[in-house]
Amino acid sequence: MENRVKEIDYLKCIFIILMIIFHLVYIGDKYPYAKQIVYTFHMSAFLIISGYLANNRKDARNFLRKFLWIFIPYVCMEAAYTVMSHFLPVRENVAEITPAVLIDKVFLHPMGPYWYLHTLILCSLIYYITFRYVRLSVVSRLVVAGVCLFALSYCGGLMNFSNALYFLIGIIVSQSGLRFTQVFRGTPLAIVPFVILCCFPANLDRGTLAGVAITWLSISLLLAIYNYLSAQVRWLTFFIGRNTLVILLFSPIFTILSRTFLPVFAFDPTGMLFLVTATFFTLNGCIAMAWTMDKLHVSRFFFGKKTILC
Repeated sequence: MENRVKEIDYLKCIFIILMIIFHLVYIGDKYPYAKQIVYTFHMSAFLIISGYLANNRKDARNFLRKFLWIFIPYVCMEAAYTVMSHFLPVRENVAEITPAVLIDKVFLHPMGPYWYLHTLILCSLIYYITFRYVRLSVVSRLVVAGVCLFALSYCGGLMNFSNALYFLIGIIVSQSGLRFTQVFRGTPLAIVPFVILCCFPANLDRGTLAGVAITWLSISLLLAIYNYLSAQVRWLTFFIGRNTLVILLFSPIFTILSRTFLPVFAFDPTGMLFLVTATFFTLNGCIAMAWTMDKLHVSRFFFGKKTILC
């Protein structure tokens, strides 16, 4: 844990909280433009961080073991989410549950936030194979990895190519030999171009150059804010940032349950009280689930570890 980059844990905390907030249907409907802005950069930045942290130095056995224990909880939660989407009145409604539908959602077209883990596994596999076994220059291997990701996206239809490109950006930053904070420098001046770009709806697309710029600027702006946080707030963001996997996996359970709070906050036209309560409830619910799994010694069967909270 001593080798973790604190600024990256902080960024992961902010982006996972934004994911929770705008997976609250009520908030997304109430603030559609804000949702559009956040959707332009929050998961894009997550993928850049994932590409930067991807490790191709492990032997094949350890690499496959690591992703096996991402794949297992991913399959369990994606299958459960698909089944839930058949019975509950959600937007991503599934008309019927069959083995073919489950296979399609798990292996080809995942639903909910789990598309990120699906993309992470595929991109990491391509990166590992390319940089471990292809004997070319770094630039050539980056080109090969890009071509493979393009093929999986446009020929195989297994992912969105713009998402794969953000992962590739993270790889490029990692291969440059520079620290993350050397490439993404925190500056409050980033707010000016960030606001200007976000004023035009055509820019709010992660698959455009404007989307890349907005993602880059969001990271720079957040790193500038990091410098002004107290030690206690930083500690909390580090804790949440270290545990984003369990939050991503379990958050749909609690964002759905949060709908029961809506009548309580009907008096608040802004929705801010609901937002704060539902986000707090979701974060604590996810951490509590992980803590319970650790205490019941279930984590070793679900995550391949004695304890998943860190």
